[in-house]
Amino acid sequence: MARIAAALALSLPALAALAAEPPLTLERAWQLAEQANPTLRVAQANLAAAEGQLDDARALLWNNPQLAAERARRRVPQPGSGDDTQREWRAELSQALEIAGQSGHRREAAEQDLAALKELIEETRRQVRAEVEQKFVRVLGLQQRAAMEAELVALIRDNTGIARKRFEAGEDTKLDSNLAEVELGRSANQLDGVREQLIQARAELAALLQLPAETLPEAQGALTTTGAFPYTLERLLAAAAERPRLRALDHREQAARSRLDLERAAVWPDVTVGVFSGREGPNDARERIAGVSVSLPLPLFRRNAGGIGKANAELDQARIERQAAVRDTRASVLALWQKLGSLRSRTERLERTVLQRLQENQRLSATAYRAGEISLTQLLLATRQVLDTRREVLEAATDFALTRIELEQAAGWRGGQ
Repeated sequence: MARIAAALALSLPALAALAAEPPLTLERAWQLAEQANPTLRVAQANLAAAEGQLDDARALLWNNPQLAAERARRRVPQPGSGDDTQREWRAELSQALEIAGQSGHRREAAEQDLAALKELIEETRRQVRAEVEQKFVRVLGLQQRAAMEAELVALIRDNTGIARKRFEAGEDTKLDSNLAEVELGRSANQLDGVREQLIQARAELAALLQLPAETLPEAQGALTTTGAFPYTLERLLAAAAERPRLRALDHREQAARSRLDLERAAVWPDVTVGVFSGREGPNDARERIAGVSVSLPLPLFRRNAGGIGKANAELDQARIERQAAVRDTRASVLALWQKLGSLRSRTERLERTVLQRLQENQRLSATAYRAGEISLTQLLLATRQVLDTRREVLEAATDFALTRIELEQAAGWRGGQ
């Protein structure tokens, strides 16, 4: 008993020291996650690349003009007077022009890619918020579980003291006294186990929020299963159809279609138009030359079949991925909705019927034990039944909250929709 009491006395200050930070609300946890979460920051960092790609696609012409210059020295033999050195030069400015609408397809693809990335950033933000809320709920559940286990330890300690006094007075047997001591040890061990789980859950929440390594946040809030749902199944399915992930996949499909059009248009060669000017001839009869040049590759051997085939494959993959995501999202919402309703019914049944009667039995048993009407074994049985039922209620409430979070994430639900 002395060792158990010492262990409890040592664990309480240690746990309090680790959770010295002020209680953390869910809203504050969301703010911290959006500011520091690495996954979200990486997704946001990709935005600059997509915006730069769109800026290039919106340029007046895709190809840059080319400037070429020549300077030559020509030696012309002169009869009877040696060689005549002539210096000539030529400058040309040329521009490759796309003639099959490639710039429009390229711009459309870049716009769709940027829109898809923005939707993915929003989807990542929602996923991060959902993950934070799930870990927050786990911390809340374990905090309530630790408080419940602590109440049990205090109750059994009181019963153990009564059993010890009754044994010393000859009213109970040594077996009852030992049974009380064993039950107290088991309860204290369970309390320590729950506290260890709570420390781990707080550490995981702190890591997700990028808090200092020594910080173990304490969650502030409550697990509730009462009240009407703020949505119906029809509203959830409607929201799921507009989920950011599905919108991103739709933008990706549109971008893949534009890239396919671009590859098909690339079969048509670019026309290169240039203007040039130069000076040629002997010094006493210099000629100034100016003109226009046009060059056009002949698409005889290479018809861009590889690029078109690759773009076709990307379009098919994007279409298949979007169709599968639409189906999976709807199925997930339907399954989670049914699970949520079942968990709510089970929790309410445990709270309203089973738990209330067991708590009443536990109070009656405690009174009867103090009056010597029942044995310690019967009292411990009633106490254990109450504890086990409270655990079931807490586990069901935690599962309810986690399922609700998963359902709203699957449906892309936002409060107030």
